[in-house]
Amino acid sequence: MGGRVTRVFRNFNVENRARREISKEKPTAAPRHPTAQLDAMADHPEIKEEVLRKDDRFLTLLKDVYVESRDPPVQVKDGGGEHLPRKQEEKRLTKLGHLEALDVKKVSKGKISIVEALTLLNNHKLQPQIWTAEKIAAEYSLELKEVNSLLEFFIPFTVQEFPKKTKKAI
Repeated sequence: MGGRVTRVFRNFNVENRARREISKEKPTAAPRHPTAQLDAMADHPEIKEEVLRKDDRFLTLLKDVYVESRDPPVQVKDGGGEHLPRKQEEKRLTKLGHLEALDVKKVSKGKISIVEALTLLNNHKLQPQIWTAEKIAAEYSLELKEVNSLLEFFIPFTVQEFPKKTKKAI
């Protein structure tokens, strides 16, 4: 409903408004600043002809010019002891089970791989008395606070199979 009303007002007297806009005097462009080169070339066609003409004497001199370019030899700076200090990360071998082919072999201390995370979560779920947060932190070189957060917020999936409903059970 609203579209019809707005269309009526929008199309009202369109032709007269368009004619009025077309018949208005067009604004004149701002005057351009005269430049020395354009004015000189426009006034004197012999200068324009001189610029466009090829000079045979200069062409022969240009053909005699041969430029040979060589890169300077590359010098390798021997910094000696000027290297920036690097943080040496301590690495540990991962504790892999039957999924050894799927995982990385070395991990930085304080971090665990995905397979290790799934393994420790599953171990904690199956045997929480044995796999406590303190034991997991010591086993995988993790901080206790991070292990507690991991055990609290991440839970591995459990697969549950329900028996098929038979016609007798229904």
